[in-house]
Amino acid sequence: MERHFDLELEELKHTILTMSGMVEEAINKAVTSLEKLSPEIANEVIQADTRIDRLENEIDEKTIAFIVRNQPVAGDLRLIVMATKIGTDLERMADLAVDIAERALELTGQPLIKPLIDIPKLAHLAQKMTHESIESFITLDGELARAVRTQDDEADSLRDLVTRELTEIISRDCSVAARAIPLILVARHLERICDHATNIAEAVVYVAEAKLIKHGEED
Repeated sequence: MERHFDLELEELKHTILTMSGMVEEAINKAVTSLEKLSPEIANEVIQADTRIDRLENEIDEKTIAFIVRNQPVAGDLRLIVMATKIGTDLERMADLAVDIAERALELTGQPLIKPLIDIPKLAHLAQKMTHESIESFITLDGELARAVRTQDDEADSLRDLVTRELTEIISRDCSVAARAIPLILVARHLERICDHATNIAEAVVYVAEAKLIKHGEED
């Protein structure tokens, strides 16, 4: 019975790991489609979203089945409940990657208003936080989860930097607004991805240590 319990748990973790890998790839491809203004890459991101949605449904089904069969308590129950929440956060990250790909499609055929410098930095941070938040879940590493959480301020700063710079450009020449606003939205989408990675990290601390740290409770 215990072996069956452990195997089911590992299978659930593997599904989450698979989904997170697809989300990281979606973020990477979405930003690449923007950098290269490639409709082909943008459409790959959009088409892959259906597979990610299916994985979220699979995680939900597995968690419900696990609870029914095993009736977990304490730490195991926290882990299973949080697995569903993590699946939801990952699915929303994928949706935001689709939003970025759609902004790239809007800009296709037009020159970028400026070289992309801070948006790729923010994209790299989003991928890093996503990867580390899932790693912290798989290993139940509360310290790594806390390290992810501390990076959210950097994401906010990069978003604000992009928004400020592009807003100033629009104020000098409103005719470029149609090329600047999609980039402002991309920065917002990437920062939201970082927020979801932070949500996952906070869930990990709750699973590993039975401590709620969202909304600054621990602070």
